Amino acid sequence: MLNFIKKNTALIWAKKHVRKAEEFKKNAEQDQEALLLSLVKTAQKTLFGREHDFENIHSVKDFQEKVPVADYEGLKPYIERVKKGQANILWTETPEYFAKTSGTTSGSKYIPISKEGMPFQIAGAQSALFHYISQKNNADFVNGKMIFLQGSPELEEVFGIKTGRLSGIVAHHIPAYLQKNRLPSWETNMMEDWEAKVDKIIEETEKENMTLISGIPPWLVMYFEKLTEKHDKKIKQLFPHLQLIVTGGVNYEPYRDKMEELLGGKVDIVQTFPASEGFFAFQDDYTKEGLLLLTNHGIFYEFIPLEDYGKHGARRLTLKEVELHKDYALILTTNSGLWAYSIGDVVRFIDKAPYRILVSGRTKHFTSAFGEHVIAFEVEEAMKATLEKHPAQITEFHLAPQVNPAEGLPYHEWLIEFEKQPENLDEFRNELDDQLRKRNTYYDDLISGNILRKLQITPLKKNAFHEYAKSQGKLGGQNKIPRLANDRKIADLLELHKF
Repeated sequence: MLNFIKKNTALIWAKKHVRKAEEFKKNAEQDQEALLLSLVKTAQKTLFGREHDFENIHSVKDFQEKVPVADYEGLKPYIERVKKGQANILWTETPEYFAKTSGTTSGSKYIPISKEGMPFQIAGAQSALFHYISQKNNADFVNGKMIFLQGSPELEEVFGIKTGRLSGIVAHHIPAYLQKNRLPSWETNMMEDWEAKVDKIIEETEKENMTLISGIPPWLVMYFEKLTEKHDKKIKQLFPHLQLIVTGGVNYEPYRDKMEELLGGKVDIVQTFPASEGFFAFQDDYTKEGLLLLTNHGIFYEFIPLEDYGKHGARRLTLKEVELHKDYALILTTNSGLWAYSIGDVVRFIDKAPYRILVSGRTKHFTSAFGEHVIAFEVEEAMKATLEKHPAQITEFHLAPQVNPAEGLPYHEWLIEFEKQPENLDEFRNELDDQLRKRNTYYDDLISGNILRKLQITPLKKNAFHEYAKSQGKLGGQNKIPRLANDRKIADLLELHKF
């Protein structure tokens, strides 16, 4: 009886939430401008607001003229003052939390999360589940056990500001009605050794009625592989009532075939787009591609055409100015005190009614040693199309340029860990090269002009990417290995694991 009440209550809440959500879907453009001006007004008297003449900002154009785009390095002097406990610097008060992330140029990054911003982190995930429940008209999973593969919830203090990984911070805000069903235990979540942690998670979950599992794709795969190896059963045999997987952090599509093989049965997938800086989007229709952009969650968005990104005077577009199927660097202004902040993600709009996006790459993760500027979306789509014609199973891959080969023309090297190789690797290679040429005209020109030769594939041993991540201290949590790079730092280390 209690389970029936819990399930029906979730259905009622979900239907009500989705009806209300229709308002922001229809009013996205107006809501965005109003939100920006509200954020500016709130922060007028902050140090950043005074230095950037917030009192005289009355439009989006004013804002863009007075506030330049900045990455973490650009805002770091302000954040360092906030870290010392100073208020009224970027936002009116000190943050409620710092989300600590690793950075390649800045060392550890401390992303502020205000008391106004934190509720939206939770609301984004909650809204994703409510949309799923409403569309499916089924909330059975709320009566089973739920697992969240995440970082340690242990928090330190930086001048009185609680600091830790975002997933660990969020763990402190899981709604009470989900806590009783939530796994793993708090003690297990606190473990830092990822391999030992996954083993312990398996102990705690393998005999439970798991109905919802959440995490980023590579670590879901690791968890599922360990389970299937231990029991010699597919995941749906172990967890017959598993209904839903919620994932985010990286594009799910390249992992779909591997996940389906491990699952061995139908499980619904809901993709999300969370980050330390905010919860940006989620899949509001689990049967279709694309993530609904959250335009009323305390974040004002701007979009710089990828071809202009990094150039002086680059165009900063608002929602009403974007075009479909073009790549844009994502720029954020948030209610946690980030102003015209370049987060490093690249998005592509696939719908404008409502606004739906795909995450197509990272501004710093590309291959352009020869001017081709190949991005993640292009290589992932090329791989997907190739696998449809030449079946194989891919665990992971990385693309890097080979500028100075021992002989012959330069080329793109694809380092691929195959679970199962294609019947003919050379035909697979030719198809992959053709598919990338179709998606990137600059690459096609370089091949046609004999500047580059066709791509080369280097097969890697099993667990190559796992061993690389372990060697770099990037195993588990929200860590992920870039699919492509403009140098050979990762490629040269992966080469150690080739056949």
